[in-house]
Amino acid sequence: MLSADRLSGTMSLRHAVLGILAREPMSGYDITKVFNQAMVDVWPARHTQIYPELSKLLQEGLIELDGKGPRGRKTYRLTEAGLEEVRIWLLRPDPAHGQRHEALLRVYFLWLLEPAEAREYMRREAEYHRAVLGLYEHIYETIPPSHPAEKLRAMVLEWGIEYERGISEWAEQSTPVAEKIVAGGKKRR
Repeated sequence: MLSADRLSGTMSLRHAVLGILAREPMSGYDITKVFNQAMVDVWPARHTQIYPELSKLLQEGLIELDGKGPRGRKTYRLTEAGLEEVRIWLLRPDPAHGQRHEALLRVYFLWLLEPAEAREYMRREAEYHRAVLGLYEHIYETIPPSHPAEKLRAMVLEWGIEYERGISEWAEQSTPVAEKIVAGGKKRR
């Protein structure tokens, strides 16, 4: 049986940044682009999260400055200690699998809405996941599988495509069911 502790873990921003820098030296701006383009299907991060993390990693000796460019642009490179840190994280057993799903949490409370409102909520969920599915399929078609990182990115996108397809199908099929359940519950309130 899975414990609540095992289900509540989160992915580490520090390890994601270290993993990104393992490929090549990059600026904070470049790292942000990787999060928002190449890793959007896994875990997007904002520059307001990334720059403070870069400062911490620099202080801890897990990365170092590789160079400075125009307008104060700094490029960072992974150190041996940083590579070791990310390798230890990768090899640690039992990665955190839990995540919070506000959208599913709301489904628990649809009984507080009117039947038509519950139906609309589920319809919007299906529409949202169909749109994300389309985005992932488009990204998947544009990946040049030349580097192992790109091949693994394609593998992760395949997971995202199947996930979004399943969620959108579930939401579509559940729309009339949710409406019916909520309508039936209105009589008992």
